[in-house]
Amino acid sequence: MRKLLQIILLKPVVWFANKFSSRPVPERIFKALSQLKVEVEKQPCKKGPLIPFDADKEKVIVFSDQHKGAKNGADDFMFCEPNYLSALDYYNEKEFFFISLGDNDELWENRWPSVKKNNVASFEKEKKFIERNAFIKIYGNHDLAWNTDVDTSLEMEKIYWQKISVYEAVILQTNISGKLFSIFLTHGHQGDAQSDGNWFSKFFVAHIWAPLQAYLKVNPNTPAYNTTKKTLHNRIMYEWSAQQENTLFVTGHTHQPVFESLTHLERLYRRLLQAQKDNDIIQIDEIRAEIKLREPQFTTVSADYLEMKPTYFNSGCCCFSDGDITGIEIENGCIRLIKWEAENNKPQRAVLEEISLKDLIS
Repeated sequence: MRKLLQIILLKPVVWFANKFSSRPVPERIFKALSQLKVEVEKQPCKKGPLIPFDADKEKVIVFSDQHKGAKNGADDFMFCEPNYLSALDYYNEKEFFFISLGDNDELWENRWPSVKKNNVASFEKEKKFIERNAFIKIYGNHDLAWNTDVDTSLEMEKIYWQKISVYEAVILQTNISGKLFSIFLTHGHQGDAQSDGNWFSKFFVAHIWAPLQAYLKVNPNTPAYNTTKKTLHNRIMYEWSAQQENTLFVTGHTHQPVFESLTHLERLYRRLLQAQKDNDIIQIDEIRAEIKLREPQFTTVSADYLEMKPTYFNSGCCCFSDGDITGIEIENGCIRLIKWEAENNKPQRAVLEEISLKDLIS
């Protein structure tokens, strides 16, 4: 019966949510992001810190959208937890600075005590970064309560053994080729009418989608889910970032990884053009095969993807239905899109994309 209901109900419920929820509006998003960036620059630590950063020597890992839940059928993080725990062991051992970029905790679907009780292992791993003073927690729309709850500081102390602030954004300020450069990081829900304080979205997720998802035992967090809206939102984020001087913009929120302003499919098309130019028959065949595999997962490709400025990056999420997680690394003067996946039941790190910051801004 559950299998039949999965087939019958999943698409109508997703359609209903998309039809009656608000959509991202460029003007609102542009205004909210610009205001936030200025506030962090002029009043560090009110909305978020401005941190001097040596991109050649210091190391950062960015994960977002864990959506830690209650270990039930509606918990999208549950199957990704082994990869997440192994990844945090790896980055802590190598002394990375960890930025958790929002929606760490799923507080639309769950009460906080349930999340806290069922995710002790993850909080313990995160705590090790705090002990090294190498952790920043950013709130998103699904854990917006950390910005509004008067008990936030106390609750952070209960799980991390010390009080920490939960911010809206952070700016890493670095020097690249003699030029002062900012890496602006925030969750990415700001100005999105569907997510930024929208009562319907929160009501729908908490009271309709979460119980239905728990019963159906489905996780819609695949690149194919709601790709049109995700790509639209990423497009708006890119357009804002392209107007900023000496700035790279890193978000989460959409669950769709973006590197150098391009989705994976767009980067494949770009690689195909280069392989054809080089007359590399083997590469052409391999890339065409992957394009055929990936095309059903995307509904749109930007018409100007070959001319887009490489200013926007999205960390993806830590709640994909296959258990994989994606994130953004900055290390040795390079920025990378990475994935952690299980191979023979053992979590493994894979570099999906990489470019040096000097090449990126030249």
